[in-house]
Amino acid sequence: MKHSTTPQTRRGHRGGPARRIGRTLALVLPVVLVLSGTLAVTRVNWTGSPSSSVLAASDVSAAEAPARRVSHAPQDVLRDRLMTELQSRDPGVVLTHLQQAVNGHPRLARHCSSIARALGRAAVRIYGASRAQSYARPVCDTAFASGVLAAHS
Repeated sequence: MKHSTTPQTRRGHRGGPARRIGRTLALVLPVVLVLSGTLAVTRVNWTGSPSSSVLAASDVSAAEAPARRVSHAPQDVLRDRLMTELQSRDPGVVLTHLQQAVNGHPRLARHCSSIARALGRAAVRIYGASRAQSYARPVCDTAFASGVLAAHS
């Protein structure tokens, strides 16, 4: 009997378990990466509203270090201040402050309607639709009233 020094190969065998795992990963990994990327994009707050509890990836550092403040646009600062004020004062006072802010800073006029609508929606949550509507007046083209209506319907 003659022994050969060359290793015998099995014909018809397509690879061991490592090769099967590699093929499986090659098929599954791109799908997992695409799905996780898609889910990450859907979780980002694209509205720009700070009221959402969902944080964008860039907002994590701001959440971890509250001492570091992110500068906001003047209209965002005004909206946030008025929303906070709405918690302790009636909407009539808050609308007066909105009108005064717009009169004092004319650049805010183009944001007045969106701020007033947001105040109207918040007033419905706090006071209810009929009471919130009683505070409506022609500040920023009756945008407060349209915010109340949008929140009520």
